[in-house]
Amino acid sequence: MEDMTTVRRWTALLALSLGGFGIGLTEFVAMGLLPDISRDLLPQLYAQSSAKAVAHGGWMITAYALGVVVGAPTIAALTARLPRKTLVLGLLGLFTLGTVASALAPGFPLVLAARFLAALPHGAYFGAAGLLAAAILGPGSQGKGFAVVLGGLTAANVFGVPLITRLGQAAGWRVAYLAIAAMFALTLVFVLLSVPHQSADPTGSPRAELRAFRSPQVWLVATTAAVGFGGFFAIDSYIAPVTTQVAGLSESAVPWVLVAIGLGMTAGNALGGWASDRNLRRSLLSGFVVFIASMAAFAVLAHNPYTLFLGAFFLGAAGLFLGPAMQSRLIGVAPGAQLMGAAVSQSAMNIANSLGAALGGLVIAAGWGYTAPSWVGVALGATGLALAAASFALDARRRNTTPTPDPAQLQPTP
Repeated sequence: MEDMTTVRRWTALLALSLGGFGIGLTEFVAMGLLPDISRDLLPQLYAQSSAKAVAHGGWMITAYALGVVVGAPTIAALTARLPRKTLVLGLLGLFTLGTVASALAPGFPLVLAARFLAALPHGAYFGAAGLLAAAILGPGSQGKGFAVVLGGLTAANVFGVPLITRLGQAAGWRVAYLAIAAMFALTLVFVLLSVPHQSADPTGSPRAELRAFRSPQVWLVATTAAVGFGGFFAIDSYIAPVTTQVAGLSESAVPWVLVAIGLGMTAGNALGGWASDRNLRRSLLSGFVVFIASMAAFAVLAHNPYTLFLGAFFLGAAGLFLGPAMQSRLIGVAPGAQLMGAAVSQSAMNIANSLGAALGGLVIAAGWGYTAPSWVGVALGATGLALAAASFALDARRRNTTPTPDPAQLQPTP
């Protein structure tokens, strides 16, 4: 990485973070507009039962998540020899095209296909941009580098998603997605002009990146993220009906609840990046405990229009505290395949997105109410905590069983 002035360094980091901002918009705006999207694309089902239509509309969120799962490892393997700036620019171009297709596709099946397409570059972007940010910040800044890029996503939830949600409610959800596409196009230009060139990894290859999947720890840590983080999406996917049907607030309050979640995510992400660089094990295990508590608290606090905002903030903070730690943990257990490790982390998070949205929709469709996904989240979070503890125990066992070299054997032969 070339020498950079302070202004150039922070401009480049802002550009990479802006990509995370766009991803936050395209991923999370569906949560606030889900009733509008369901009413437009599923009019007959919505007329029969708005709850069933919203639950069915949740498959739009699931389709995006599945696109991330497929795209992240595939793109990471195929682009292993590309310079990371070149990769980031290509991914931003794919985001722009996929989001335009989402806005223009007629009918629910084609919108699902477009959301899948738009999601393909998601995981690889966070991986490549996070590694670029870490290189710009310097050694020992891996967690902070990923927190910078994730910070764009959390900022999107503070003011971007609420604003785009209001735009979608006023002008239509398709207009909202066209605005998001414009944001991706702007980010592409910003990255092109500000981010320095970084040479491709000379040892990078599809085979080296795919070798990460030989490690049992990669699978265990990915499963930890996929299951343990699912509760966040089980709740967040249905935040609009919780606001209107459970707390009794008007539709205009939905963006403000999203602001509360976004503020919590911003605080949690910043703290999580710092904590994971200091003590990764402690930040993951303690983070899961607080995350489980936040989901249980949300089920209770959501019934009151005032405490709903407190519960939303707590949920966002506890959930995103785990983000940089999970990213760093997966890179750590995939030596020699940093891009794949970072991309797989995003795949795992979006399996969590798909799993959480699907399970949340199931319990709602079963008639258990809009707060039932919170208890689904508690169960998923407890499972994630157990898996994280097992992963660290496996590390400790491996260290204890590794034979210590005999000092005599290390002496040079005379």
